[in-house]
Amino acid sequence: MSMKARTHFFLLMICFAIWSCDSPLPASKNFNKPYSKATIGLLEIIGKVDSDELIKVCTQNNISSSSIYNWNDHIVIYEHWPPIQSALIAALKKKFSGCEFKPYYSPFYTFDKSVRCADTAIAKEWTNIILTANLVADPKKQQEYLDYHKNQFEKWPEVSNGFCNANFQQLLVFKNGRQLMLVISIPKGKTLDELNPLTSKNNPRADEWNKIMSKYQEGIPGTKKGETWVFLRPLAESGSPKDRKSESKK
Repeated sequence: MSMKARTHFFLLMICFAIWSCDSPLPASKNFNKPYSKATIGLLEIIGKVDSDELIKVCTQNNISSSSIYNWNDHIVIYEHWPPIQSALIAALKKKFSGCEFKPYYSPFYTFDKSVRCADTAIAKEWTNIILTANLVADPKKQQEYLDYHKNQFEKWPEVSNGFCNANFQQLLVFKNGRQLMLVISIPKGKTLDELNPLTSKNNPRADEWNKIMSKYQEGIPGTKKGETWVFLRPLAESGSPKDRKSESKK
């Protein structure tokens, strides 16, 4: 690399460092671009949280209330990582010192329509659906679950084909301990109820995959008997934390 090229490279790196540290990305409820490593993640807050105070702290740290989701005593912020990692976490821990904080960084599984589907066109705006569940408390089975996902595109291509059929824009699975966070991004204006059945329509292998995966999953504490995946609703839609209700996804 020439001296001129090296100088240009280092100037770019300096600019990037300044941007990422001092100029947090603006909040966006659409995230209508495929996942890029270390740019998007989740922060879970477990405990009693005053929603007004939560929104106030988030707003002060350039996080829109549209990035906040909840289920019972679980709050999830789905956002770009620069603002989540810096002042926001410190401010939230100070305000809600009795709560547990769990970050979810790089997903261990990523489905990207622009890479995996014949139709690579991405919708201009997305709706993000967030769900959570636990892996069973058996380390061997937990590893089997991860191995299945690691090899899914090669050994179970029908699953991602089903996501393409349903026009899923992106699907991310994060893990902290044995808790999973699932993010499904669909075109704005569509619903999961209308699209999800298309993943297994005329697709018995997708049904088989779902049946196998159910052996490795269980509900998080607080779910009802038979519940596994629960939906975290946008805070604006679901009211205050004490009014929240759960739903299950089979």
